[in-house]
Amino acid sequence: MRYKGDLIINLTFIILIILGGIGFLVLLELFQYGKNGTLSLHAKLALKISLILILIGFIIIFFVESNNPSTLGNLSFSEKIYGSIFQSVTARTAGFNTIHIGSMQNATLFLIIILMFIGASPSSTGGGVKTTTFGLLILHVWSSLKGKEEIQIFKRRVSQDIIPKVLTVITLSLGLIITMTILLSYVEGEDFIKVLFEVVSAFGTVGLSTGITSSLSIAGKIIIIITMFTGRIGPLGLALSLIQKREPEIIKYPEEKIMVG
Repeated sequence: MRYKGDLIINLTFIILIILGGIGFLVLLELFQYGKNGTLSLHAKLALKISLILILIGFIIIFFVESNNPSTLGNLSFSEKIYGSIFQSVTARTAGFNTIHIGSMQNATLFLIIILMFIGASPSSTGGGVKTTTFGLLILHVWSSLKGKEEIQIFKRRVSQDIIPKVLTVITLSLGLIITMTILLSYVEGEDFIKVLFEVVSAFGTVGLSTGITSSLSIAGKIIIIITMFTGRIGPLGLALSLIQKREPEIIKYPEEKIMVG
């Protein structure tokens, strides 16, 4: 934490964390951009979502924690900037911190929980549900609100076949987090926000903690270990490996509509 005012250290780690979190395929496309002059839809979406998340995280952390003497309150303006950007970047992948996580406001902790849940981009070193999955979910909701049947972005159309996979990943991930949070809350009896933070950090393989990790019981540690393994493999990947594939059904039943919302 003594490096929170060091520009070189902060900038070096920020660049490395971003490069490790945007994914190998995106890095390869950026490396070849000088030759091709184009980026795939996947690369554009991953980069745009990553940038938006970093900016949103930086703004919220800066304004919420600037008056908190235990985190950014007693720092200079430049140190507040460095600390806010660093924490916004590291929250989705790396797990480093230059300000004390356990002293943050609940609003900031919940923001970091969301960032850890989203995580990094596909084929990267990070976990989470991935930036493109989150981006497609938002685009799907936006398209539905506008009455469009297809997702369109960057003058391209996204295949509808991918939407069920997006919803499956999000649903399984939320189900895992809810289950593990309930179990850990029952076993440990800690503050709910800290328990949720611990579970989502394990799911996203981030490594950040509010400080309760070392005091967890054996049962609590087992819950966190299972969450980390499942988060690293991916809920969808784990489910597909356990469920036996079936032959396509040749019978189709009559269709009916169900009200939602």
